[in-house]
Amino acid sequence: MKLNSISGVTCLVKDIQKTAAFYEALGFRIGKQDEQRLTCYVNWFWIEFVAENKASDPVHQQEAQLSNRGAGEFLHLKVENADEFYAGVVSKGLTPDGQPQGKPSTGRSFILRDPDGYKLVFFEKK
Repeated sequence: MKLNSISGVTCLVKDIQKTAAFYEALGFRIGKQDEQRLTCYVNWFWIEFVAENKASDPVHQQEAQLSNRGAGEFLHLKVENADEFYAGVVSKGLTPDGQPQGKPSTGRSFILRDPDGYKLVFFEKK
């Protein structure tokens, strides 16, 4: 038994348009988009967003009813320089949970929550 790769994740969201604007501001490439779904890419990795009020899949409908959706989940995104990326995020009017933490010699990171509370960890690796 052997895994090949991780391709993407699916997240339920309240507002597809707001989600698209947020992820596009971060530098994600917007793929397919309609009133029910949105797909965003970084290289080959994708995130599919499904509008919770338009979900037709029974599993998505069931998940949309959960109050703790996304609790304990963190999506890690590698950037070249966490401090520079942080400054860019703030310049776009977005509010991270805090400033970059860590040592410059080992890498720094910070967390930004998307409009639905999903946690994005932007990190640099030295």
